[in-house]
Amino acid sequence: MSSDHVADHALVREGFWVFGYGSLMWNPGFEFAERHPAVLMDYARSFCMWSIHHRGSPEVPGLVLALDAEPGAACHGLAFRIGPEVAAQALADLRDRELVSSAYLERVVTLRLSDGRDVAALAYVVDPEHVQYTGPLSLERQAEVIAGACGGRGPNCDYLFSTAEHLAELGMEDIELTQLSDMVRRRLKI
Repeated sequence: MSSDHVADHALVREGFWVFGYGSLMWNPGFEFAERHPAVLMDYARSFCMWSIHHRGSPEVPGLVLALDAEPGAACHGLAFRIGPEVAAQALADLRDRELVSSAYLERVVTLRLSDGRDVAALAYVVDPEHVQYTGPLSLERQAEVIAGACGGRGPNCDYLFSTAEHLAELGMEDIELTQLSDMVRRRLKI
């Protein structure tokens, strides 16, 4: 087991929470026992990772969202509780999906649920030392990349649009993602 992975035995035996802040919110890909709006402090959601698999290619990289450490920031998303009966398969599926390259690090973070509880949860955060980490990019540059990239899971713009729309539907609109969506639609004339 890599040092970047959380100990499997407790997760599988007891079940676990996982934080969705991008596509996990609208396409979790696992069975869950509970789902709650949640906030993760000191991290920001941003298009700060090159995608060479799911939403881009090595030749034409796309961008995907990642959690980037930022003191004082608050990232709104969804917390999913995965029960012990499906935990082993869910954990394997999450790792296959999120750890396709070593650009994400699996971490245990503390989430504040909408009902006031604090829970320990898995989260996939960007490794700022990894070659796929972009650092800050202007919205204009993000729009340019997202409008032109496509990967194994489809057009990069679909990922952006779905995430922005689901956040808005959940009452967690991310103004920057909404602005970026508008910029990409104008570029694509849709």
